[in-house]
Amino acid sequence: MSHAGAPVGGLLVLVDPVARRLDGESVRIAKDVLSAGAAAKICLPDSQEEFARALARRGHRRPVIVGDDRALVRAVTLLHRERGPVERAVSLVPVGPAGSLALARSLGVPLSAVLAARAALDGVSRPRDLLVDDSDGVVLGGLRIAGAPAGAAARRGGGYRSLLRTLLPGPAGAAAPHRLRVEVRVDGVVLADVDQPVEDVSVRTGEAGGPAEVVVRVAGGAALVGRAEAVTVSGADFRYRADHVLTGPVRRRTWTHHPAAWSLTLPR
Repeated sequence: MSHAGAPVGGLLVLVDPVARRLDGESVRIAKDVLSAGAAAKICLPDSQEEFARALARRGHRRPVIVGDDRALVRAVTLLHRERGPVERAVSLVPVGPAGSLALARSLGVPLSAVLAARAALDGVSRPRDLLVDDSDGVVLGGLRIAGAPAGAAARRGGGYRSLLRTLLPGPAGAAAPHRLRVEVRVDGVVLADVDQPVEDVSVRTGEAGGPAEVVVRVAGGAALVGRAEAVTVSGADFRYRADHVLTGPVRRRTWTHHPAAWSLTLPR
């Protein structure tokens, strides 16, 4: 259930060191707005280790992350790894170059420091699902494995082709297919196998509490859609983008859907 307002314990404002270095003015504005609206403990960690320790010692304070997409993913990853019935609500004040805030934008967080800080104070906490892979990495929004322009892929060896498949999706109809097995775990359905070239695979969390959506586009343009509690992709070395960050290469990866695993404060 959604709820509004800062918690009784106040806020723990965790300012990512990259944000402090790149945009000190936005950081100052965020701290001023948050401190004026709630009891806020300001924490300025100098490393990821200090960031993790401060988050672990938050007590009843709701964490407010001041930083970019990576800082948010880091915080949610740490919250996910905590054991027991702990509160996993978080707020975000996005600070960083536009290219580092694509996830924040897609999640509905205002990119203005003032508006995001006000949402952290007065917004609504909305539950969100997670995808967790078999290396304990988390995906907040979605992931994609895409093909590459056929001409570019043909110019180099396998490793170069694999990288291009992810970095250069190319125009419709020009993708070099990838041979992957895509299996969704609800009733053991295989959406695609290695004998059926795949141009694109995407996995996204659905409505909070619902299964993840898997879309596989095979060579020729047909789209195969499945709903899954887990999805396993295997085949030749492939790279993928999880929350807009390039990862891999890997030969096999399983993502498991965790419904309502965390919550994000958004404007009303």
